[in-house]
Amino acid sequence: MRILLVEDNFEHLRLTKYILRHHNVPGEVYVVRDGQEAIDYLHNRNQFADASANPRPQVVLLDLNIPCIDGKEVLKMIKTNESLKDIAVVILSSSDREEDIAYAYENGAAAYISKSAGFERLNEALSSIHTFANAERSLVF
Repeated sequence: MRILLVEDNFEHLRLTKYILRHHNVPGEVYVVRDGQEAIDYLHNRNQFADASANPRPQVVLLDLNIPCIDGKEVLKMIKTNESLKDIAVVILSSSDREEDIAYAYENGAAAYISKSAGFERLNEALSSIHTFANAERSLVF
């Protein structure tokens, strides 16, 4: 499985990668640091033009609060694009505001994981992230 992690906070990035590695989540994790890089990666543009080095992910772990293009707009861009909309998008955000959660699901997110729910919940949710690739219903952690 290929996971695209869209995260600008270095500590959150390290923690997420640690949890995925600790639970032996199968596959590779590719990292971009802002919304524009996420879109460029998904379309194999600019520094991500080499599709073999930057393969299409099955899951995007997307923070909502990222620079350049915010996560809400990135989610919308993915889910309204015919060639990208089948990619599972899991929101991984420090926001636990109801309006952010509702927005995510209304715009096609497969799951919403709140970073502010604590390490144990984050650990539990990320340990089974590979199951979200084929999720047919929305989940909140």
